[in-house]
Amino acid sequence: MRRDSIFYKLFQQSPSLLFELLTNPPDNADNYRFDSVAVKEPKFEIDGVFLPPDTADGGVVYFSEVQFQKDEMLYERLFAESLLYFYRNRMRYSDWQAVVIYPSRSIEQNNSYPYRAFLNSEQLYRVYLDELGDIRQLPLGLALMVLTTIEEDEAPEEARYLLTRTYQEVPEVSSRAIIELVTTIMVYKFEQLSRAEVEIMLGITLQQTRVYREIKEEGRQQGRQEGRQQGEQEATVKLIVRLLTKRLEQELSEEMQATISHLPLTVLENLSVALLDFSSLADLQAWLDAQ
Repeated sequence: MRRDSIFYKLFQQSPSLLFELLTNPPDNADNYRFDSVAVKEPKFEIDGVFLPPDTADGGVVYFSEVQFQKDEMLYERLFAESLLYFYRNRMRYSDWQAVVIYPSRSIEQNNSYPYRAFLNSEQLYRVYLDELGDIRQLPLGLALMVLTTIEEDEAPEEARYLLTRTYQEVPEVSSRAIIELVTTIMVYKFEQLSRAEVEIMLGITLQQTRVYREIKEEGRQQGRQEGRQQGEQEATVKLIVRLLTKRLEQELSEEMQATISHLPLTVLENLSVALLDFSSLADLQAWLDAQ
């Protein structure tokens, strides 16, 4: 699971999230931007950098590292790259700090003695996600970080809880980004499931799913002359047939597809949830007969 990409998406969406992890965040934390930077001679790129706004005093530049696998050369690389970048940009910034995010202390580099001065100073801040506390008691942004560490048997319930919090606490205009992040985290955790199946597992309504929106747009473009409602109906049917084909591991007959295509949208939404319990075409047929 590429957790670093998940965290970078979080930081891109809300750079101030990093500073919720620190005991002494900068006063202008809300004004930082998350970016990647390049250093020349020798040339390399640092992915996780939090750049302060342009001010007279320069501000503090923060380097972040998300480390979910043991790396016995992590601190060598982190400090070498951070110091070289700071050296190259000394006139722009007044100070620097590094933040390393671990799932637990067991992932830390074993031989860190040569860097004891940094490790025991304010120059480095280490975060252990399993020590942040109960996921349900954390701010939403930190809870999303902790969700990446939850075991598979507990993850769906906790993810659904975070989605409920999102609907309650976050304005609708901003909630979609969080829904996408929760879904992406779960897609990485459950690699054997399609994104559409994960979305249904999380209880995301059909209209909220990314797959549905993409197919709906296709249907809308294809059916503009026939009206928007028909395009939406076709998009929903297309998604349901795709889910059933994957769930039952076989193609549906043209007759069965025709039956599904004539179901009202509300019934199709019910079918999108019910299909998770199907194990054969007979289950699907029995459900359709009951309608």
